[in-house]
Amino acid sequence: MTPRATRAAAQVKRSLSPAPAAPTPKRTPKRTPVKREPSASPAKVKAEPIVTPRKRKAGSASPLTDIEDEKPTPKSAKSPATLRDRKLNNHTKFSSSSIFPTFLHPTPEECKLAHSILSRLHGERIRPAQVVASKERAGCGDSPSVLDALVRTILSQNTSDANSTRAKLSMDAAYGGSDEWEAIVAGGQPKLEEAIRCGGLSAIKSKVILNILDQAKEKYGSYTLDSLHEASTEDAMAELLALKGVGPKTASCVLLFCLQRDDFAVDTHVQRITGLLGWHPKSSNREQTYAHLNERIPAEDKYGLHILFVLHGKVCAECKAGGRNAGQCELRRAFKGGVGVKEEEGEVKAEEVKGEELQEMEDDKKGIVQDVSIVS
Repeated sequence: MTPRATRAAAQVKRSLSPAPAAPTPKRTPKRTPVKREPSASPAKVKAEPIVTPRKRKAGSASPLTDIEDEKPTPKSAKSPATLRDRKLNNHTKFSSSSIFPTFLHPTPEECKLAHSILSRLHGERIRPAQVVASKERAGCGDSPSVLDALVRTILSQNTSDANSTRAKLSMDAAYGGSDEWEAIVAGGQPKLEEAIRCGGLSAIKSKVILNILDQAKEKYGSYTLDSLHEASTEDAMAELLALKGVGPKTASCVLLFCLQRDDFAVDTHVQRITGLLGWHPKSSNREQTYAHLNERIPAEDKYGLHILFVLHGKVCAECKAGGRNAGQCELRRAFKGGVGVKEEEGEVKAEEVKGEELQEMEDDKKGIVQDVSIVS
C-alpha cells in the first residue's frame, strides 16, 4: 500500500471510531451547582413529600380521629371501631381489678372512717327498701322504671337539682304525665327540647333521650328496659353502656339507685373530694376514678358514701367547688396529707369551676337547699 493510501485508510478509521467527547457528560454533573445546594439532594427530595407527612399523621392521631377514620390503617384496625366498643372494652378491662393496682387507697378502714365522719356531720343515709319515683323532683335514678331513671339522670347532668327538677316537671306537663314515651317520640325533638329548655343543654339532652327511646324500641319491641332488673350487675352495666349517649357515670347512677346494686357512681363532687382525701392519683379522670374506687370501696359503703360525698361537696365551705382549706373540715383533717390533690389545686377561682358547680354556687347564694337523698 502506498503512503497516500495508508493515510486515507487511517483517516477513515478515525471517522468510524467513537467520538472522544464521551467522558464530557460524566464530568458535567460534577460542575453543576447541585452539590453546592444541600436541599437538592435526591434522597431528601423523595423523603419530604412522601415519608415525613405519613409519619406525622400516624404519630399524632387522636383517639377521636381513630374512631371517625373510615380508612383501615394498621393502627386503627386494632382499635375498637366505635365509642360503644370502647366503653364496653374499658368497663370489661377494669370490672374486676383496679385501674391503678399499685395505688392502695382507700383501704376498707379509710372508707369506714370517712363514712362515719360524714354520717355524723350530715346524718346516715340508708338505701330504701323500695324505689319510688318522685313526682316533686327529678332526682337521679330514683325510679323503678329503668327508662325513667335514665331520663332523670340525663336531665340532672351539668345543672343544679333545682333546674333538673324544673325540666322534669315541665316535660311531664307537656306530655300529660311521666313515662309517656310514645307521646314524647311522636312529638319530635323540637317539642322535647322546648319542654326541657329550663334545665339547660336542652338541644343535646333531647336528642340523647329520643335516641335512647329509639334504641330501646328497636331492641325490645317496646319502650322499656325493665328486663335489666333481672340481669346480673355486670350484664346490666354492659347493656346500659351499649346505649348511645350513656356513659359510665349515668349507667352507674341507674345501677345504684334504680336497680339497687352496689356500685359507686362518681360525679364532680365525688371526684373532687376523694381527690382531696388522696383516694385516687392526681392525674386520674372521672372514669378512671370510678373504675378505681368501685373496686376499692366495700359494697356496704358505696350507697351511703356516694350520697354523703355529694351532699358534703355542696354544703362544706372548704370542700365545695372553689372552697379554700381553712383547717376546719373534720373530714379533711382526718385525711390530712392526701396525695390525690394538692391543697392549692383545690383552691380554684369561680370562673374555673364547671357549669354545674357554678350553678350550685348561685343556688347557695340564693338560699336554695335541695333534697339530696337521691343525687346525680
